Amino acid sequence: MEAPSLRAIEMSDNDPDRLKGPGGLTMRQILEQTQKSVQRDREAALKTRNALLQGKGRWQRFVRYVWDKKRG
Repeated sequence: MEAPSLRAIEMSDNDPDRLKGPGGLTMRQILEQTQKSVQRDREAALKTRNALLQGKGRWQRFVRYVWDKKRG
């Protein structure tokens, strides 16, 4: 009986559908979950940035105007 070739072992070890990671998920499932998480984080960052840019009310704009005027 011949030993399996090194190439065949490497391919089976690197198959993302067969390789299990933490929690029993396949590496492909982990990749998909990570991509979804990154997308959610990016969308949340955009929302908070937009909220900060548009969040100034009339009073805050007035205070900023007076403050900047006093500073010169």
